[in-house]
Amino acid sequence: MKEFNTTAVCIPSKHYMVDLSDRVAEIKKLVDAGKYFTINRARQYGKTTTLDALCTLLYDEYIVLSLDFQDIGDAVFKTEGSFTKGMCRIICDAVEFLDTPIPEQYRIAFERLSSESDESAKMDDLFRIFMRWFKESEKKVVLVIDEVDSATNNQVFLDFLAQLRSLYLKREKNTKVKTFQSVILAGVTDVKHLKSKIRPKDEHKVNSPWNIAADFDIDMSLSEEGIKGMLNEYEADHHTGMDTDEIAKSIREYTNGYPYLVSRICQKIDKDFVPDVFNTLHDAWTLYGVDEAVKKILSEPNNSLFESLTGKLTNYPELRKRLRAILMRGETFAWLPYDEEQQQLYMYGFIRNNHNTVAVSNRMFEMLLYTHFIGESDKNNDLKQIAAGMKSTFVDEEGWLDIPKIMDHFIKEHNRLHKDNTEKFLEEEGRERFITYVSGIINGTGTYSAEEQLRDYRRTDLIIHYLGRRYVIELKIWHGERYNAEGEKQLIGYLDYWNLNTGYLLSFNFNKKKEPGVERIQIGDKVLFEGTV
Repeated sequence: MKEFNTTAVCIPSKHYMVDLSDRVAEIKKLVDAGKYFTINRARQYGKTTTLDALCTLLYDEYIVLSLDFQDIGDAVFKTEGSFTKGMCRIICDAVEFLDTPIPEQYRIAFERLSSESDESAKMDDLFRIFMRWFKESEKKVVLVIDEVDSATNNQVFLDFLAQLRSLYLKREKNTKVKTFQSVILAGVTDVKHLKSKIRPKDEHKVNSPWNIAADFDIDMSLSEEGIKGMLNEYEADHHTGMDTDEIAKSIREYTNGYPYLVSRICQKIDKDFVPDVFNTLHDAWTLYGVDEAVKKILSEPNNSLFESLTGKLTNYPELRKRLRAILMRGETFAWLPYDEEQQQLYMYGFIRNNHNTVAVSNRMFEMLLYTHFIGESDKNNDLKQIAAGMKSTFVDEEGWLDIPKIMDHFIKEHNRLHKDNTEKFLEEEGRERFITYVSGIINGTGTYSAEEQLRDYRRTDLIIHYLGRRYVIELKIWHGERYNAEGEKQLIGYLDYWNLNTGYLLSFNFNKKKEPGVERIQIGDKVLFEGTV
């Protein structure tokens, strides 16, 4: 029976996976049009699986020379000769092990070139073999290279791209010139910018050898409908009784369609929860089960994807500071298309452009960063420790969080410990203090994420995910009754979205005549608990 897969390529006959046929058909249009392009997406974003499906679709119409730079070592990229020989070897391997239909005379030519010394093997000779092959071949040839990241720091790879570019331009000018119908490079790195990365600082940084590449703007995230289709296939095999619409929507909201995260949630529910967490798969495939899977995944040790995220933030301290301010303080920062730090984090899949502002790319990454930022800081430890010590008092008899009580205790402790803070300081720190306080209560049981406001797309709302329930809390600086009414309206919009009847609003009020505490108000069919610090 099939299973969910989170390692290497997904194979339709072995694994539950989202149907990629529409996406692959769109990519084939680029190939049919003779385009050269790069599929650069974050790690574990389904590139290899997509390439595998694409090659399968292309086989009837084209000769597909599919290579993987993981199959050659770093030493291959040291010199022109070693690279030329390495390319010949993996081409010969494609003939032997993948049955790539290269005519025997050209296979022998590649083999002979691979046997020459590093000094005598030239890249020109490699391309001469290509050109003779193209001239005689009845079918057009498509070159696919996966894992190009292993080559991107090497000048010899740029020279290879320059040769491809030269033939491409000649073909565009003269239809009699034969070259690859299409070249597809797949990896994390955006190959278009390689020249500026490798060349000396004083050398001109334009005219990349890959500036011929067409834009690749095909969405590779997994859609809610696609996730539902995968779950329907699973349900047909296992008969759990799950609501596939509901589960697909929840998984998509957590992951924003990040393929690894989607599959990992499903894998966790399918394999790890029965009988330790849930009695049956029927109980596991619920919204609560999705929440539990997310919590377990976020606490996994040695998760290479999460380690990569936190590691990249260490390498880009300014952007790290901005992301911390976005999540912990509710600040916004403009999306800058030419900012190197932003583009690096975007390339690695950790941030996205949200209405021309910087945002974390999905809710699970947000949750990870909240935990990371709180855990690394000694700020507000007094509040966190107080909350942790009173944790049991904030959970009602049914096991749910009592948010009004949490807000009331936070207000009292905050005013006791920090009553002399200035207005400016509280504007910057108030939100972070409350998040840190809540972390002491839900740690180990729940998680939290930011949410986009409906009006101005700022990320200032906090959602607590706790034992399958959502608690939506609006955090505001008090700017008067009118502004507060707008906050109430905004909060009600979120409650409608989450199909909730109760919401919470916490305001930091600097009016000396304020009355701190928590008030219950009714607006239509919604109950709001409004706290004032």
